[in-house]
Amino acid sequence: MATPEYTAPSCTDRRRGLRSVPHRRKEPSMIYEIRTYRIAPGSLAEVEKRYGEAYEYRKKYSELTAFWHTEIGPLNEIVHVWGYKDLAERARLRGEAAKDPNWPPKIREFVQAMRSEIIVPFAFVPEVRPGKLGPIFELRYYTLKPGTLPDTAKGWEAKLPERMKLSPVVLAGGVEFGRANGFVHVWAYASLDQRAQVRDEARKKGVWPPPGGADRLLTQENKILLPATFSPLQ
Repeated sequence: MATPEYTAPSCTDRRRGLRSVPHRRKEPSMIYEIRTYRIAPGSLAEVEKRYGEAYEYRKKYSELTAFWHTEIGPLNEIVHVWGYKDLAERARLRGEAAKDPNWPPKIREFVQAMRSEIIVPFAFVPEVRPGKLGPIFELRYYTLKPGTLPDTAKGWEAKLPERMKLSPVVLAGGVEFGRANGFVHVWAYASLDQRAQVRDEARKKGVWPPPGGADRLLTQENKILLPATFSPLQ
């Protein structure tokens, strides 16, 4: 069965910030920090509760891009994404927030490991905006052969407009600080069934993946994520 084409947002949606098609930018206007925490088994509900309560105080400094937990993939994991204009703004805002007695959230007792990575999105990928795109999100993490990110970007730029007609990309770009030669992309779907249909249709139509991508890959990982109730991206 053919997958319905991804419908562009209405004017009302655009005012809320949703975008459905890539627009060209000379350079990325944001960087994104992806913070991944492994938490104690059975603690997810309490972690999200405490984080959501503390976020009410944190968002006056800057707002979350997204907050997810892993549904399929590494268990007991939360993933939160923060957008900044640059590293200087990140340092300034984090410094200001750290002075707030209500931040960071009181979840230290549950956190077993932490990882932080800075992603520089491709300039042709739409900026991440709050709104309802999911509720199923797939985060894919590739390790590329050294020096192949520019060619990967070229392939994506050529093919992404057609792929975006099937389902929206949330974020795609290279890892600037973190695991070397990393490439991260996040996709949104209405359901796992829709994900399967979209991926099958994209392959059959030759829409996706971009040619030559497999030759540049060293490793691939993915995980299925669900948003917390307070996540700006749902």
